[in-house]
Amino acid sequence: MMTYPEIDPILFELGPLAVRWYGLMYLVGFAGFWALGAYRARRPDSPFKPEQVGDMLFYGVLGVILGGRLGSMLFYNTAEFLSAPWTFFYIHQGGMSFHGGMLGVIAAMWWYGRRHQVGMLRFADFVAPMVPIGLGAGRIGNFINGELWGRPTDPDAFWAMVFPHVDNLARHPSQLYQAALEGMVLFVLLWVFSSRPRPAGSVAGLFLAAYGAFRFLVEFAREPDRNPDGSIYFLAFDWMTMGQLLSLPMILAGVGLMVWAYYRDARVKTDSAS
Repeated sequence: MMTYPEIDPILFELGPLAVRWYGLMYLVGFAGFWALGAYRARRPDSPFKPEQVGDMLFYGVLGVILGGRLGSMLFYNTAEFLSAPWTFFYIHQGGMSFHGGMLGVIAAMWWYGRRHQVGMLRFADFVAPMVPIGLGAGRIGNFINGELWGRPTDPDAFWAMVFPHVDNLARHPSQLYQAALEGMVLFVLLWVFSSRPRPAGSVAGLFLAAYGAFRFLVEFAREPDRNPDGSIYFLAFDWMTMGQLLSLPMILAGVGLMVWAYYRDARVKTDSAS
């Protein structure tokens, strides 16, 4: 078994200012988006110019932070949010939801795209291949913080890891599973798929379907939320978690969007030929 290395979540301190690894991971994600976005914007089929990527990122950051925090409070801490709504602003205590952040980004894309007269599907296709950089970096941040650990597993398995600040059980390092799937694998899949022109909406559809499938799968290895009495909190069937429930609509929407995108593209080509 491996042992979690107990990494200090604070990278360094400058007087009263503490720079945390988790915050640095967000910066890595944003910087990666900016660099790759500027690169993609130079393509002839790009709906944006390289100089617009910075503004796009600014509104996207707002969507990630506000949507991610609100989603975390509503999806996972509803009682606390209703009894003390001001805890929404306690971002320094942690608590961000990917699904909430995604909804925040969608809202930001809709607003920014409307200003620049770029349709939602073309906007989403442009953005989707850059998102996994931030997702992977965020999961590395979760690992460094020693949070969102996995379920108990076979102590003799090569992947088994003990998180001493949790207990002495061998567990899945599920943060690293998510970093690999939601970060590296998803990035390569989307980057290669979008390397040539695709029907509008198909890249975004692939992102939704693949991320939803990866998240749904890893939830079987990730420690679920718990009830006040300490029992595992399942939403249905004694196995479905909140993360899986929120991922199912993504999978269905992604597959449906891809089918619709290719069907629509085929119809347009047929009509043009006739």
